Amino acid sequence: MNAYGTTIFAHLFGLLALILLLVWLLHYREGIEYDSDDPFRVFNVHPFMMFFGFIFLVGQAILTYQTVPGTYETQKIVHLTLHLIAIILGIVGLCAVFKFHDMMNWADVDSLHSWIGIGTFCLFGLQWLLGLAFMLQGSTQSRAAMAPWHVAGGRALFFMAICAALTGLMERYTSLKQPPQGETHLINFTGLAILLFGVFVDMTVGLTRYS
Repeated sequence: MNAYGTTIFAHLFGLLALILLLVWLLHYREGIEYDSDDPFRVFNVHPFMMFFGFIFLVGQAILTYQTVPGTYETQKIVHLTLHLIAIILGIVGLCAVFKFHDMMNWADVDSLHSWIGIGTFCLFGLQWLLGLAFMLQGSTQSRAAMAPWHVAGGRALFFMAICAALTGLMERYTSLKQPPQGETHLINFTGLAILLFGVFVDMTVGLTRYS
């Protein structure tokens, strides 16, 4: 299998994870609404935005060099733009969970999921700023020297985001009181789809140099 083949699988599992996530939030939970008086509808903005708004778009940004036709500079601009959109939507997702905690009078940032998630998000923002700085002002030599570190750091942060998503799903599952078996299986399949999305995105990056 070459990089193009793994790109196809990455898109398939990414879309599958998105569909399963929406079925879970809309059918089994209370729906998605940031301005709702129902705190759980507000909370559901968080997993939706952190997967579709952040992880899914970051994955698409990583795949840009395989999926966007045009010059390298065009691909780089699309890459940075998708990352910026992911950051903005990720902020919305983070605001939603802090709003939920305020509505429930719960403490903030007291779980492993939250530590991994916020740490990853902050490092991701720093990675984006450094990438933008080198694109605008870095010399050809400095860009070449930084490229392997940028790619390696991006791959690590992407899997940290996947880890945050999976721990978040498990944290939410354990907070549910006797969920129906269908919901249990749906949560598990959603987690597997997210994991496989990450695996095939990363495989695409690893295989690109041999394509």
